[in-house]
Amino acid sequence: MKRFTELIQQLEMSNKTNDKIAALVDYFTNAAAEDMPYVIAMFTGKRPKRPVSTALIKEWAIELSGVPAWLFGESYHSVGDLSETIALVLPPPIRVTDRKLHEWIKDLAALNGKDDAAKKEFILWAWDSLDTQQRFIFNKLISGNFRIGVSHKMLVNALAKQSGTESNKIMHSIMGKWKPEEITFDELIAGAHVNTDNSWPYPFCLAYALEVEPVSLGAEESWQAEWKWDGIRGQIVKRNGELFIWSRGEELVTDQFPELHFLKDELADGTVLDGEILSVKDGQVQAFSILQQRLNRKTINKSQLQDAPIGFYTYDLLEHATEDIRNKPLAERRTLLEDLMEKLVTKDIAILSPVVSFANWDELAEIRQGARDNNSEGLMLKKLDSLYHSGRKRGDWWKWKINPYTVDTVMIYAQKGSGRRANFFTDYTFAVRDGEKLITVAKAYSGLTDLEIKEVDRFVKKNAVEKFGPVRTVKPELVFEIAFEGIAESKRHKAGLALRFPRIARWRKDKKADEINTLDDLRQLLQSTLA
Repeated sequence: MKRFTELIQQLEMSNKTNDKIAALVDYFTNAAAEDMPYVIAMFTGKRPKRPVSTALIKEWAIELSGVPAWLFGESYHSVGDLSETIALVLPPPIRVTDRKLHEWIKDLAALNGKDDAAKKEFILWAWDSLDTQQRFIFNKLISGNFRIGVSHKMLVNALAKQSGTESNKIMHSIMGKWKPEEITFDELIAGAHVNTDNSWPYPFCLAYALEVEPVSLGAEESWQAEWKWDGIRGQIVKRNGELFIWSRGEELVTDQFPELHFLKDELADGTVLDGEILSVKDGQVQAFSILQQRLNRKTINKSQLQDAPIGFYTYDLLEHATEDIRNKPLAERRTLLEDLMEKLVTKDIAILSPVVSFANWDELAEIRQGARDNNSEGLMLKKLDSLYHSGRKRGDWWKWKINPYTVDTVMIYAQKGSGRRANFFTDYTFAVRDGEKLITVAKAYSGLTDLEIKEVDRFVKKNAVEKFGPVRTVKPELVFEIAFEGIAESKRHKAGLALRFPRIARWRKDKKADEINTLDDLRQLLQSTLA
């Protein structure tokens, strides 16, 4: 636990990639072998079942510390993180136990199914056995809420450097189904378990956002253009008579999309398709808001099947006739994919995503402007000689999205952030006008510079009107332009609509609150998107 705590501190103290990789390499070189698979699991989102509710650990911390509930609440709002708040308010430990990370994790897992009294006894014993920093990490283990600045790519690069294994092999190995209690670190890095699971997906190839004119990419004939679909990225895997559907988030979602199960009969064994799960009705791609009706459902009823039918737009072939073909150029993979898709009997559900033909970059720019007409987000540009690499590789694949929608709003609520922003009001709620009233339409916390955040923070502290727990109502004076990717009807929101991916585009210091957009403006935009 001590070594893992030191690792987390090192990772949080630096924002330099090389420093973080060095810290990870040092950890995986010197840590206990049994701990390392658990660390990889945590950094790749494999969260164990939470053994104790947040309400209980908060209650026990208040009881043990003797801090009044109201003061604990104020401390939590100031610190911005419950695990850290608990670690700070607890009395000093009587003893400090030097136990391994995996031992703590196994002990926590053993609490599942026990009564609250047994859970309390163990948690209090643990708090009394750890120093402040280790308590913080222990509390994170309870919640499973590790948000450390370590990307998959950073982790893979560190493991590759430490082990001398190729990064693409490691990326493949740490994906998918494996349990840290059932595999050693060496077995995991070596990929000893990869071929034992028929469902095994490949690491997804990702693109960078194109922020320059495409003419800078060179000759048009070297590139393939496709629509950038607004759905759920997925891989369909058919091996040994079984079909599996994976999301990009490494979730097995086969049961959520029964419309695609016919591929079990139509695809040959040893086939892996990469594409987009979309709602497709009468041959037309539907808005993402319709697809949302089908996401994260344990059971799919008849109404959902009718209202939001699923299709799979396929744009790449990763495994063909049991052969991994990711190292073949895109042009060759596309030819094989077209041949495979042509042989399918059912072509209206599994659909070959079309290549967008263009003579020059100017023509493609015009085509891109019509992306929303088919419910896409813009275009993908892929080099014809590109391999299907793991993660992002600058220069091969680019996403050229259309400009977002925007709306001018006024800030009416603010709340403090978390982590390094815990002392500043950084989470904001924005409203538009509805007659003489203001009605909330979006929350956002990204898009401002550090200097702007400090300026807004000073405004909030001077102009707070009311206080509701951590939330402050502020004078409706600051105008912000909010960018968003889509708009949809929503019964869960007071405005009757929801904005997709809202973020702050800019602070409109040139505008006053009476110049912001109205709810009618957004309703008209919604109607135009549905037309």
